[in-house]
Amino acid sequence: MSDDLLTQIDARDLILLQARIANPTASSRELSEILDEEYDISLSHNHVNTLLREMETEGLFRKTVVPRRTLFKHYVFRIAFHYPNFKDHWEDCYEALIEDPHVLMFFNADDKYRWQLITQFRSTGQMDEWVTDFFERHGAVIDEFETTSVHNLHKFKTDAAIFDDLISETEEGQKYLDERDGE
Repeated sequence: MSDDLLTQIDARDLILLQARIANPTASSRELSEILDEEYDISLSHNHVNTLLREMETEGLFRKTVVPRRTLFKHYVFRIAFHYPNFKDHWEDCYEALIEDPHVLMFFNADDKYRWQLITQFRSTGQMDEWVTDFFERHGAVIDEFETTSVHNLHKFKTDAAIFDDLISETEEGQKYLDERDGE
């Protein structure tokens, strides 16, 4: 989603999204009541349902199932490239990582264009086998590969409160927040 799309989103819709994230199992009727009680936003439960479907279709959010953190062991992988082979091999490596079910998140985080991954496996043995297979298939493009085990995953979620930052960017949104906070 581009920043242009974000500026087109109504503050009321951001508040609805925030309410959905804060109350993931609430019915559209319950969300309608929350909006009315906390923000003085009056929407029927049918309209709430329609707005949520539209936002999901527009890519504003995705419904995601996050398994209990004890089901998997998590690892952070950092990959630096062997640049002489990068041009010929990076796309196959990239696509393999994008499609791999063990890769939870894949990103760049530095100016050296190293790829970083957050992965999940049932066991350390399974992770070791994956790394060996990965090197066999994509070793020509790899210069360095670092692995860090995530021993205790303490938090893995988006808190609804983060939307206050977005909502407060407009005058209308700030009024809704003031209503909620009783100001």
